[in-house]
Amino acid sequence: MMLEAAIFDLDGTLLDSMPIWQGLGENYLLQKKVQPAPGLQDTLKTLSLQQAAQHFQTVYGLQEAEETIIAEIETLIADSYRYEIPLKAGAAEQLQSLQERGIKMCIATATERNLAESALERLDIRKYFSTVLTSSEVGAGKEDPRIYQRALEQLGAPIAKTIVFEDALHAIETATAAGFRVVGVHDETAAQDRERIEALTEQYIYSFSDWKG
Repeated sequence: MMLEAAIFDLDGTLLDSMPIWQGLGENYLLQKKVQPAPGLQDTLKTLSLQQAAQHFQTVYGLQEAEETIIAEIETLIADSYRYEIPLKAGAAEQLQSLQERGIKMCIATATERNLAESALERLDIRKYFSTVLTSSEVGAGKEDPRIYQRALEQLGAPIAKTIVFEDALHAIETATAAGFRVVGVHDETAAQDRERIEALTEQYIYSFSDWKG
């Protein structure tokens, strides 16, 4: 079926950024002199920054405001987004190709806007996307389909002619359950979920040059 629109996740999909998130929550709590519980990384990997801040308040008793916690965490990784994080293999070429085909594109990310925009601008790919949607602004993480549904509304395309690119299993489960076609993008942080991701998606790619949509 002819493609009209594409929705891209950012971290782990377009950006090779997941390594900077490994251990981030633990390090943040330790700076606060709070001992993180075993398995915190697994808990946080499905949460937006807003949800992570709420988790730190309710589970660890942090007294700082939600906005303060988010800002403090962002400070730890902001320079990586501004100066360091690279694109995934083949991403720039695929985005250019999609634009030339007239495919409408947007970003749907759990990362906060200022981090996302700084990386997109530095890597010179912001120009490909009509909009950037964030989980905190939509009011739901990717365990909820609202961010994909909002993206679809803004793109103005039928769901059958829209493709979602995602790396994380929980996000892929949400998008497919909502009726979206999904391409799974390999990331080492989700390698243990590959079999399940392959079962849910119409294609599983290691590089964007592998996708022939």
